[in-house]
Amino acid sequence: MMKFLKSALEGLRGPVKDDGADDPLRAQAPLAALLVRAARSNSDYDPRQVAMIESVLSRRLGIGAAQSNALRSAAETFEARTGDTVHLTRAVKDLVPLDDRPELLRDIWRVILADGARHAEEDGLMRLVSSLLGLADRESAFARQAVQREAQTHTA
Repeated sequence: MMKFLKSALEGLRGPVKDDGADDPLRAQAPLAALLVRAARSNSDYDPRQVAMIESVLSRRLGIGAAQSNALRSAAETFEARTGDTVHLTRAVKDLVPLDDRPELLRDIWRVILADGARHAEEDGLMRLVSSLLGLADRESAFARQAVQREAQTHTA
């Protein structure tokens, strides 16, 4: 796991050469860490948010529960060692094409809202992240509203 974290942190300094010998999920560390950062942004890392992070990773990456659990666990350490949301989001921006970023915003909102509450710290993080991803606040608002409607449909 330490090799995974070291190589992922080095990747924040610039492009990482993929020599094929590394863990294929290593490149996804910034994405997973951004989800962890969103969940931790209000200083309450709720178990429902942890479960949602793993669900999002499983769906987005097509991996099983054990792999998503391991990736989330590694991402927790990675996120704690990455102080700057700007660098973290820049790495995610390199991973996710522009057309896929609105869905990424929905996934981040799924994680944030998984605990059933919305906090000012989370709103602030989403304003920053959406801007850094090249998306407008309005797109983030649409993403949040879509996730809230989705949640209402599942609870009704």
